[in-house]
Amino acid sequence: MLTVWLCGCGAGGVAADAGLDPDGGPPVADSGLPGADGGPAEDGGLPGADGGTAEDGGLPGDDGGVSLAARIAAATDTAQSGTNACASIQPFFWEVGDQSSRLGSGSVPSNMGTPTYTGSTLLPIASASKWIYGAYVVQLRQGQLTASDITFLTFRSGYTSFSRCLATQTVDECVAYQNNDVHSPLSDGLFAYGGGHMEKHASLNGLGPLDNAGLAAAILAQLGSDVGPLVYSQPQLAGGIVSSADTYALFLRKILSGRLAMWAALGTEAVCTNPATCPQARNAPIPSTHSYHYSIGHWVEDDPVDGDGAFSSAGAFGFYPWIDATKRWYGIIARRDTSNTNDPNNPDAGGHGFASERCGRLIRRAWILGVAQ
Repeated sequence: MLTVWLCGCGAGGVAADAGLDPDGGPPVADSGLPGADGGPAEDGGLPGADGGTAEDGGLPGDDGGVSLAARIAAATDTAQSGTNACASIQPFFWEVGDQSSRLGSGSVPSNMGTPTYTGSTLLPIASASKWIYGAYVVQLRQGQLTASDITFLTFRSGYTSFSRCLATQTVDECVAYQNNDVHSPLSDGLFAYGGGHMEKHASLNGLGPLDNAGLAAAILAQLGSDVGPLVYSQPQLAGGIVSSADTYALFLRKILSGRLAMWAALGTEAVCTNPATCPQARNAPIPSTHSYHYSIGHWVEDDPVDGDGAFSSAGAFGFYPWIDATKRWYGIIARRDTSNTNDPNNPDAGGHGFASERCGRLIRRAWILGVAQ
């Protein structure tokens, strides 16, 4: 069951993501389902093709000799390690799969006795909602995005003052709420991460009159009921979904199969995001030591030092979905952490989403190579 919680919820809502969802204000959630119908990718081959080595020189998509048993063992050992980046985010649930099914998974407990997560645990996914909205627009346009779509979906529209929506509002009412509709000329054309871009885009493109239920129905009308159910806690496209690993995986598998147009759109129209290295960037929710690009509602993890080219959409509470650079594998880390990590001296200054990304990257590498990390 895919539940969408639009964070930045008013009373009774879910608090907003604190890291990879810095939309500001009270609870603000993310959104992100894919919508692509396939077609050859730039690296050639059909959806889910095994591919070779990622174009950026990162991880090999398949070395041709790693057994499924070796992949599962390596990923499990990595996830359960007490000494790597995964140790700091316990408890959590992880899974890895392909276009057909889940192939490996596990519920990693906490040494503090905290309850474990499972694939069916419902969680506010915050910015993972962005990937869903990006996929919706790509599907709606049948893969042919307009220049305006690209500007809004790569966060360069100048609508940077977004705070939150109320659970009872429509999309239009949310846009008009507080300062959500303020346009910043200084940010126009520059990458500035936040929820206002998608909210304004939705309002301008036929979703304005819709409340939570109507919004979910409209998104699924494009992506297909087989990636649902979809639930919004508030009508916020960039962070309002509540879902589970089980449900979100349906969306990722449908992308990998080429049945959503997002398959061909992965990594396209990508813009630089690090203000420390990119004059076209104003702000990003990841540490300044990392230089990723941002595509249509999702990140491209192509940092020149340790990036592997994966596509992802981490949420501030720690929900982290990804697809590897060769479009063969998908993975998810599912958890919810609402503690504050907005300390610039913290190595996880990107928030709980970035902390999950650090662990997820290790699991991804272990899975591809068949060697624990």
